[in-house]
Amino acid sequence: MTAPPLSASPALGPLLARGALLSPFKRPRPGATFSGGRLVLPGLRVDLARLAAYERVCGFPTGDDALPITYPHVLGFPLAMRIMSGRAFPLPLLGLVHTSISLTRHRPLPATGTTYELAVHVDRLVPHRRGTEAVVVTELREAGEVVWESESRYLARHRTDGEVPEPAPGSGEPPLPVVDEWRLGADIGRRYGAVSGDRNPIHLSPLTARLFGFPRAIAHGMWTAARGLAAHGTPAAAHVAVDFRAPVLLPGTVAFAAQGGRFELRGTGGDGERVHVRGRVG
Repeated sequence: MTAPPLSASPALGPLLARGALLSPFKRPRPGATFSGGRLVLPGLRVDLARLAAYERVCGFPTGDDALPITYPHVLGFPLAMRIMSGRAFPLPLLGLVHTSISLTRHRPLPATGTTYELAVHVDRLVPHRRGTEAVVVTELREAGEVVWESESRYLARHRTDGEVPEPAPGSGEPPLPVVDEWRLGADIGRRYGAVSGDRNPIHLSPLTARLFGFPRAIAHGMWTAARGLAAHGTPAAAHVAVDFRAPVLLPGTVAFAAQGGRFELRGTGGDGERVHVRGRVG
């Protein structure tokens, strides 16, 4: 069921606050279901100043009349938060972990002279070995045609019945060669939060991150995905799959490894074997 079209993108701050206030009253459990409708934002035009700020923070080239492959996720995020911060959504917003995203750009996405329609819905809830995942689908349309789409998974941890098997071991692919090393400042979370609107406390400062069990602030998963894809590059029409495997603490240093259609962000020094982000581009 599609709700009446939105006239503007929702403000993220009040949605995050509402989700935080309602979270203690939600008790996720195995077998939870949700059918929360579909939100549509027609007549969307890209804010070029905000786009340029996003490109600078994530390492994409500026000045091109094209949206980076990850940017529609930023546009759709407030709609997803409106759904997931609502009373009817059974998983608590606080503690949700973005575990993966797959996205497809069917053709280049002009930044100017184009009006888009954005649509977001929670497609389903699926069992996970550590709890329940919400599968969020975002679509960007131009003149009725889907030109970009994504599927994000957000995990709510809770006790399970143990019926979901552990993931199969890796395929034995050779390790990727390191091609660069990035020193990440303590302000990355604040800078990305300013351009994306996602000002989750775990990303902003050591003090607010400690309230949620992290020793320091952590980078946004979607910043790590965007930074990796900016360094790797993507074809005009592309399919990308990214898994967020471990948080990146700020400040910190990560190694960017890549070969062919694969890339990773890995730890350095004594933490060199730890994979933070793993992605594929095709």
